[in-house]
This record gives sequence, C-alpha cells and structure tokens, in this order.
Amino acid sequence: MDWGFCEEQKASAEMKRSKKCFTTIVAAVMCLVTAGCGSAKEEKAQVQVFVAASLKNVMSELELAYEMENPGVDIVLSADSSGTLMTQIQEGYECDIFFSAAQKQMNTLEEGGFLVEETRHNVVNNQVVVVKGKGVEITVTGLVNIAEAENIALAAGSVPVGKYTRQAMVNLKMLPEVEDVSAISTSEIMEALDTEVSEHGNVSKVLIAVAEGACEVGTTYYSDTYGYEDKVEILEFVDYELTGDVIYPVARVNNEEASHAQTEYAEGFLEYILSEEAKAVFAKYYFDTNVE
Repeated sequence: MDWGFCEEQKASAEMKRSKKCFTTIVAAVMCLVTAGCGSAKEEKAQVQVFVAASLKNVMSELELAYEMENPGVDIVLSADSSGTLMTQIQEGYECDIFFSAAQKQMNTLEEGGFLVEETRHNVVNNQVVVVKGKGVEITVTGLVNIAEAENIALAAGSVPVGKYTRQAMVNLKMLPEVEDVSAISTSEIMEALDTEVSEHGNVSKVLIAVAEGACEVGTTYYSDTYGYEDKVEILEFVDYELTGDVIYPVARVNNEEASHAQTEYAEGFLEYILSEEAKAVFAKYYFDTNVE
C-alpha cells in the first residue's frame, strides 16, 4: 500500500472539511449580522416632528442628543414656515409633534381638534432683528428707515416673522392699521415704502437672501443669525412693544397611525424639549428660555 498516497488523501479530505466548516461559519455570521440589522431597523420607531424653519439648527442638535440616549427611535425633522406646516397637518400629513414659531398656527390646530389635549407648552421667546450683509454700506439703521435700502428681503405674511414685521411697521405708522396684519401683501408694502421688496416663504430664505447679497437688508429672528455672524450684521433688535412677544409653542399632534412605541417616544421627546438640558441648548442658539 502506498502510505504516502493515503496521507495525501487524508490531508485533502481534512482541507475540504475545514473549508466547508469555514464557509458554514461565515454564512452563519453573515446571516446573524443581516438578521440583527434588519431587526434593529424594524424596531426603530419614527417620530415625525414638524418645526418652524428658525428652529432647524437647534432641533437638529436636540434630535441627535435624544437619539443617542434612545437608540430605538428615529426623530424625523421637517422644517418650514409654521403656516405651511400647519396646512400640511390639516391636510393629513403624518405628524407627532408640532413646534411653531407663533401662537396663531397652534391656536388654529387646537381649535380644529388636531392636538393631543394638555400637551401644549410655550418653550422659548425670540426677537425680530433687522440685518444687513456684512460690510454692506447703507444708511439704514433699523426698521424705521428700512425704506432707504434699495431692496429688502421680507417673509410672507403667512410666515410668523413676516407677520411680526408687519405688526411692527403698523405700530410705527409705516403701514395702515388693518384687522389682520398677516393679510398685508408684499405689493402693499412696496407701495408704502416706495422701494423693492423681495418676498420669501420662510425666515431661513430671508436670511440667505441678505447673507448672499441678493438683498441689502431684511428682517429675521435673532436665533437665525447663529452661525452667520461672519455674513450678516444686526442693525436693530426690534422692540417687543412693536412686535409683541415672539413665543414658540409646542404640542403633540393626534396621530391615529402611530404605533405604541412611536407614541411613547413622541411623549419622551416632548418631555426632553421641555427639559433643563434642552434649555441650555436653546440658549446657545440665542433663544430666550425665560418663558412662562
């Protein structure tokens, strides 16, 4: 008998068994990894949070902090003007939490039965500011002589900052008194000020128009200037006596499609927004947290 040949056969068989074993182990591991990832993905509850455009930056930070502490949730932020978001909720868009830049939109939803009872809270106060592009040479010093600018960026009347700006202009006798200042059109403002006015759909677009030089000046929120200090300059903090308080309310929205986990995480995230930890983050982004 050729013992060398037998040894070769034995070694070959052993190698085949080893390869088969290795392939089986790899397949098992890949299966476990795939199954684990799939399971984690399926278990994550998505919480739909609608926020005013001026809240996008601060809420992105709060979102990440909450998700780190709660790996089972995926907070999905949708940022736009409060008026646009209100309309979307009324039209049936899925939403768990609404964080508005004004009381008007929240009042409308509450009266329409869209909010979860006893979940509404006032969170922060903001302030309207008149801004110009950094280094831009103009004679404008604030709202009272804003018409001296060649072009002005303003939000539409349906946008809270646009409404607050119009209210301040009415109080300064720059615009005539009307029952609903948000109904004052951009063309009416152009006629009253005798200068070019560019209308924008939310406060972020106003800021960008000024920061990029498309318009000389504009009105935005103090909080929106965070991170733009090298691109815009604040000319005036518009007094609350002219605009009224710029209070931001938050509330949970009735969502019949929400799972039990989704509802629990929505409740938890709302609590986090109202926490002392969150207050420190809001303050960092120039919001006033001293709100009753």
